[in-house]
Amino acid sequence: MYTPFWKTKSLWEMNDLEWESLCDGCARCCLIKFQDVDTEKLVYTDISCRLLDSDSCRCRHYGDRTRRVRECLDLRKEPRAAFDSLPSTCAYRLLNQGRELPDWHPLVTGDPESVHKAGISVRGRVISEEYVHPEELEDRDAEWPE
Repeated sequence: MYTPFWKTKSLWEMNDLEWESLCDGCARCCLIKFQDVDTEKLVYTDISCRLLDSDSCRCRHYGDRTRRVRECLDLRKEPRAAFDSLPSTCAYRLLNQGRELPDWHPLVTGDPESVHKAGISVRGRVISEEYVHPEELEDRDAEWPE
């Protein structure tokens, strides 16, 4: 019987292909977020990074993203604590916490569209930061599915 790699390997044992396949394509990590000064809670907006293709929910310049966008993370180079700032549904965060992948995850379903069908992705629900004035950022907070 086949046991999926994400159940037998830690994040740090995965090869590049396995690591990249964990990304469900929701693009919620590509949203502009800020920390509420009163609650210290991380608040997500409906504003995406300028590099995001909101139709495919993929970065237009993935290989060069950390050079083009200072805030963009390369998770393999970040401390494990950085995973806590990822969306609650993110496979990297879930596996780092010892939890299972959700039923809608493309690795579980075999369907790359399952994240969109489940309503988890940002497809059709965001605006690029290119079109939002910086003073409007904190007025664009948004609730995203858990």
